[in-house]
Amino acid sequence: EVQLVESGGGLVQAGGSLRLSCAASGFTFDDYAIGWFRQAPGKEREGVSCINNSDGSTYYSDSVKGRVTISSDSAKNTVYLQMSSLKPEDTAVYYCAADETCAVLFRPLRFPEVWGQGTLVTVSS
Repeated sequence: EVQLVESGGGLVQAGGSLRLSCAASGFTFDDYAIGWFRQAPGKEREGVSCINNSDGSTYYSDSVKGRVTISSDSAKNTVYLQMSSLKPEDTAVYYCAADETCAVLFRPLRFPEVWGQGTLVTVSS
């Protein structure tokens, strides 16, 4: 019943843009924070961005700040990650996940209450 489904990944050239979507179901959307992680082969999972649906506050990692915008559409129970000026180092599998707040979601070693299957973003040089 509780489910997150990512979409929007694909192959883009460096400098290009794409928008990832995270569709949520099975829980009260506005009670949760929804964030994006990414993981590249041989690298640790990295928290990318997050939005607290309770108040709209957001978080961005330094690696993507200025190139990424996270937004939430409560009517559609969907969170979007708009990415621009993409770099080859952005290549990774991107996952969305939900937890109580962004602060809780991105705590080290925290296992999110629910997360999706991931969508692959490949940025070519």
